[in-house]
Amino acid sequence: MPTIAVDKAALFKALGQEYTTEEFDELCFEFGIELDEDTSNTERPGVNGKQEAPQLKIEIPANRYDMLCFEGISLMLNIFLGRKPSPQYRLVAPPNGELQTITVHEQTSRVRPYVSGAVLRNITFTKERYESFIALQDKLHQNLARQRTLVAIGTHDLDTLQGPFTYEALPPEDVEFIPLNQTKKMNGAELMEFYENDKHLSRYLHIIRDSPAYPVIYDSKRTVCSLPPIINGDHTKISIKTRNVFIECTALDKTKVEIVINILVAMFSQYTDEQFAVEPIKIISKHNHETRLVPDLTPRETQAEISYINDCCGLSLSAEDICKLLKRMSYTAKPSNTSKDLIDVHIPPTRADVLHQADIMEDVAIGYGFNNLPRSFPSKSGTVAQPLMINKLTDIVRLEAAMAGWSEVMPLILCSHDENFGLLNRKDDGNTAVKLANPKTAEYQVVRTSLLPGLLKTIRENKHHSVPIKIFDASDVAFKDMSLERKSRNERHFAAAWYGKSSGFEVVHGLMDRIMLMLKSAFITSEEGLEGKGAGDSAYWIEEVDDPTFFPGHAASIHLRLCGQEKVIGVFGILHPTVLDNFELRYPVSTLEINIEVFL
Repeated sequence: MPTIAVDKAALFKALGQEYTTEEFDELCFEFGIELDEDTSNTERPGVNGKQEAPQLKIEIPANRYDMLCFEGISLMLNIFLGRKPSPQYRLVAPPNGELQTITVHEQTSRVRPYVSGAVLRNITFTKERYESFIALQDKLHQNLARQRTLVAIGTHDLDTLQGPFTYEALPPEDVEFIPLNQTKKMNGAELMEFYENDKHLSRYLHIIRDSPAYPVIYDSKRTVCSLPPIINGDHTKISIKTRNVFIECTALDKTKVEIVINILVAMFSQYTDEQFAVEPIKIISKHNHETRLVPDLTPRETQAEISYINDCCGLSLSAEDICKLLKRMSYTAKPSNTSKDLIDVHIPPTRADVLHQADIMEDVAIGYGFNNLPRSFPSKSGTVAQPLMINKLTDIVRLEAAMAGWSEVMPLILCSHDENFGLLNRKDDGNTAVKLANPKTAEYQVVRTSLLPGLLKTIRENKHHSVPIKIFDASDVAFKDMSLERKSRNERHFAAAWYGKSSGFEVVHGLMDRIMLMLKSAFITSEEGLEGKGAGDSAYWIEEVDDPTFFPGHAASIHLRLCGQEKVIGVFGILHPTVLDNFELRYPVSTLEINIEVFL
């Protein structure tokens, strides 16, 4: 969870009360956040010859992006304590009535297709407010924006610019400007080289470096505002004296860009002359039908069931009582006219984490007080636990293998590309394995498509143990599947490996027969033919297979007939000598791998 450091004296002044460390710790607990440290009684670093002011380091839940700054923490706690009402955010047109616009060019679809923005007009910064404004952008970049890959924020002094604005994608050599806090003009290619060793910005260069076109935002005079997601232009940099702030956000994800802009303007619109007033801008994006007015600060409307909230919390609250508790959590709620069991809830624009009535129920519990909730375990429960069928089946197979004398291992699901393909004498067709885009090490390049690499690596690292070594694994592998929305699917496999002075082929075969018998699948011999016993139920047989992973003539595929359908569910055999050499194994190894999902 992110940890936010705030000035202790400033926060207590904003809350209108002094607290001891214990009292503030209790307040944080009641609200659902956690006081990590009070630096009052510790040695603090010096700043300009003076000791740093005491700070409170507060852990914020990962879903509360609206509390990643001093402004959000003080506002939410004041509302929780009943000292301030929930803010009513408003969109207000500029004095001349003409909105700023950003026209999006179609070429941006190839790099960062979405853009949003707003104007904070007549804002008053102090040193503390300015630092908090910059810090919030950094926190949003690191958390919600995933290191600027999904969203990048640019803030500019509007008085140095002249609208309307354009959002374009141009070749790197065509983008020229003076980067923030620099004096030399550079083009896109030179900028990449200049910041290659920069401690702060170098980590973001990979996002667009290899793109044929770089995203850039211009004003009407072709002044570069920013080169997202890398850096702003020096011409438009903001300072404590800035009165009108132009905010632009570019993104790969439309939902997240709207969340980011809403949180940024909501937190700092309290410092504008007209409090909680935000000046909208118009996005003109005809090519993808994304022309709209932003930001949208309209509260989302939803409903929650009173019976659901009471059942989960073990309470008997009325609709009015629930509405009062939700008011403490910055909601606006009232009893519904459509049903006595419903309340109408207006979710503030800063609470993008509220997706279900379960989230509303949680905030009711916080408003009521976790310590005040009745304790009724185990006579009451909001849920009834039940294992997934695939996990239940896996546990049955695991137990059977363990009782047969095999030891379970649990290798990592990531492995190197060579381990998954080359070392097993298999070829990568490019359509099988899910590959990591930016692997940190050569050991973790792909999501495994077979359990065998993990088993063989385990044996390799335990060769000093006495033989035979009998191990198994029952877990997921992954495959590309372009027919699915996520473009991949998991598959539950069972695999076993025997390592000893003899091949152990018959032992692995026996384990397979035991597993299949336990799964109520009858073995069909060649003498019986496919119409033999078990013809109307589940039955299996084996056929010789030519697989480069295994020794020629010593491998077989496992065929299953289930509910009238036939399919190959796995393979077993003695590994090829080259595979043994690849994994540095000196004794023979026999392996078995089957897909157990087909038995569901």
